[in-house]
Parts: sequence; C-alpha cells; structure tokens
Amino acid sequence: MITLMTYGGTAAEDAPGTRTGGLPLAAAGFAWPHCATCGGAMQFLAQIRLEDLAGAGRGLFAVFLCANDPGRCASWAPRAGGNRALVLPPRALTAAAPPASGRTGLGEVSAVTYVDVDAATYFDAATGWAKSEERSPRDVLGKLGGEPEWLQGDETPRCTGCEGVMMLVAQLEEGHDHRTGADFGGGGCGYGFLCAPCGEAVFLWQA
Repeated sequence: MITLMTYGGTAAEDAPGTRTGGLPLAAAGFAWPHCATCGGAMQFLAQIRLEDLAGAGRGLFAVFLCANDPGRCASWAPRAGGNRALVLPPRALTAAAPPASGRTGLGEVSAVTYVDVDAATYFDAATGWAKSEERSPRDVLGKLGGEPEWLQGDETPRCTGCEGVMMLVAQLEEGHDHRTGADFGGGGCGYGFLCAPCGEAVFLWQA
C-alpha cells in the first residue's frame, strides 16, 4: 500500500499539520535557515506531521531550499548547505516570521490529503489515482513514507550519528502548479529522510 499526498486545495499560511508552502510552525527562538553558499534566506517548502508516519516520532518535519540563485548553491545535495531539513518540536508552535529579504516562500499554500492506493510502485499509484479520480497527475504532491523511488541512482543517506540507514519521511513533487511550486530542476522529486532515534533530518532532490 502506498500513501499518496494529494492536493487538497488552498490552506492558511499557518495551517497545522502537513502542507506545502506558507510559514513553518516553530517554537520560540527558531532561526530561519540561510544558505551556506550565498548566505540568503532559504525558501520554506513543506511541513509534514511526523505522527502521520509510523516510527517517525512526534513534531513537524520541515524542508527548506535555497531558491535565491538556482544552480549556484547545490540545493540538490543532502549536506552541501543549499537546503535544510529540520524536526520542529510539537510544543508551543507559532508561525515563524520570514526574513525581510530572499525568496522565502512558495507562491501558494496547499493542503495535503492522504490517499492509500494499492499499487506496486509510487508512479503506478500516482498515475492510477489521477486516472480513476479524473484529476491532473500534478495533483499528486508526493508520497508519505515507504521506499524512495529514485529518478537517478540510490542516494539513501545514513545518519552521521549512529550510521544507520535513514527512513524516508516523504517523497515530494514540485507542486500542482508550476507557477507556484518548488524547483527540483524542472520535473524532479525531493526526498526527505529522518533518523528518528538521533533526530537527524536530511533533504535532497533529483531530476
């Protein structure tokens, strides 16, 4: 069974739970991530409620990407400083104020609806669901958990603490509208990983 993340319409910028776009929900003292290469504030892409995924713990898995100068800052690489994945604790969460400069937000906030589909692969599940529901394939925003389906070679990361293989939290598409979505190289996928025991989070994308 594959759990698709499908477009559920627009949402408020501070909506709780899983969504793409808007503002991250964080505790007091949260520091907005900045790119290690250009120094600019990163773009907030998505937050995923970890309680929705067995074995992932609690809180929000938040993904940021440098979109200030696409192609320059290695935003695709897991540990090059051009993107950031964080686990935000499940307490005293409020919408974090973005920095005054930099491309910090997507053009739309999208609610996410989970749909379980019995299929052999994520791509079979996505195309089958879109056809059966008479929806655009772009209304599939990704999938929750399971095994990553790579567009290129396997880049499953290991935790730098325990050296264990990290679990996939979500595989993300660019979005239902190319004008307001993320940039994963034009039609690529993003991959968010977590080591639940150590709390280490990693993000990368392929196209």
